[in-house]
Amino acid sequence: MKRFAYIAAILFLCSGSTATISNAEEMELSVEIPQLNVSEYHRPYVGIWIEDSKNQHVRNLAVWYQMREGKEGHGTKWLPDLRQWWRKSGRTLDVPVDGVTSATRPVGKQTLTFTDSDPHLKGLAAGNYTLVVEAVREVGGREMIKIPFTWPASASQQASKKGSRELGMVELSIKP
Repeated sequence: MKRFAYIAAILFLCSGSTATISNAEEMELSVEIPQLNVSEYHRPYVGIWIEDSKNQHVRNLAVWYQMREGKEGHGTKWLPDLRQWWRKSGRTLDVPVDGVTSATRPVGKQTLTFTDSDPHLKGLAAGNYTLVVEAVREVGGREMIKIPFTWPASASQQASKKGSRELGMVELSIKP
């Protein structure tokens, strides 16, 4: 009998958590790092953040940079090259930031998923926002893409923009 009660309790808890997850607001973002045919290629530093309708920084979602020691020191030295991110948020951060900063990403499609219970989005007030993706590459260029969105979503939202050099396709999908 105790075994049956134990199993029933586990099933009850699992079914409750599944219902919570399926009702969660979800943001999925994919950022394409394009393959460039250049003689000296370096992976780009990328800053991804949310701004409010007044273009004020609200949340950092990701910052990709060189995290290991190299010939020229630690990669934090070059974070100010992400000019817009640095001016709006970066200069006040003590990097690395758990769950935000990570190593640069290779060529290809990189996908990030966040839910409304995730620290990146938890407590984000209802309103109109802009997703900003900025990329800069040593011996390369700089590029920034902005995609507007509404949070929370009353209906599914899909938006995308294609970069011209340092970024490929950036896609944003929000599901209520």
